[in-house]
Amino acid sequence: MLRRYLCLYPIAVMALGVFTLASAMSKPADGKITPTLRSRTAAPGKEPVAPTERKAEWDAKKTAIIVCDMWDHHWCKSAEARVGELAGPMNEMLKTARSAGIFIIHAPSTCTGFYKDTPQRKRAQAAPFAKTPVPLNANDRWGTAWYWPDGKREGVLPIDDSDMGCDCKVKCEIRGPWTRQIAAIEIGDADAITDNGQETWNLLTERKIENVILCGVHLNMCVLGRPFAIRSMVTQGKNVALIRDMTDTMYNPDHPPGVSHFEGTDRVVEHVERYWCPSFESTAITGKPAFRFKADPRK
Repeated sequence: MLRRYLCLYPIAVMALGVFTLASAMSKPADGKITPTLRSRTAAPGKEPVAPTERKAEWDAKKTAIIVCDMWDHHWCKSAEARVGELAGPMNEMLKTARSAGIFIIHAPSTCTGFYKDTPQRKRAQAAPFAKTPVPLNANDRWGTAWYWPDGKREGVLPIDDSDMGCDCKVKCEIRGPWTRQIAAIEIGDADAITDNGQETWNLLTERKIENVILCGVHLNMCVLGRPFAIRSMVTQGKNVALIRDMTDTMYNPDHPPGVSHFEGTDRVVEHVERYWCPSFESTAITGKPAFRFKADPRK
């Protein structure tokens, strides 16, 4: 009899492990999201600091996710392929977030005209005007100006993207082939569509949203610099976070610091954590393991 119970012991341990893992990776419940936020706060010119983590608890109804520039096409073939790979997992993450009560804003820059007759686009245009706590970018009369690096707040980017970051063997021609958001990402009935800083602020104010989460591409460019993105939202005083496994960069490993494309992305994530906002993994929303690109060789 004892032998029988001893044989069952490994199964019980395994079951307990699965239960523990499932508990640690639970989906949003009771209208709450509980991300583990990773930060590296340090001033420009100071030595990098070790990451710290803290558990947050956010009201889903006071939280929005902004999907940045997940276009249908891109001038760089490698970048377009990675967007295509990321789109499916991102769509599943957004569906779970939406069902939990998180507000979704789709921001395919320069392509909102594609959606001009949709209720989601009209929702953004109809939101009542709300004055921003800090005036929009001085050049942002129309809510579309770029937010460039703030030398008083952040250091230089840790990757050299001066060649615009194409990592294809045969370099692609820089052009603007995008026409809409990639179709693999569904637009829900209650979502909104805008690439405009003022419209974004109007939507957030109308819904009393405090927490703004960014995902999409590309982190070293649009996800930081667009008028609805990280620099802008932090400047306006929102509680901002990045989903670090739901983004990518434009980085060519032939340029400094000479690391792999995916290590380059990680370094930009660390830059964001150091100077702008914390990050967390999509696991906090989906209850599933974090996404990783198939071509990323790292374990």
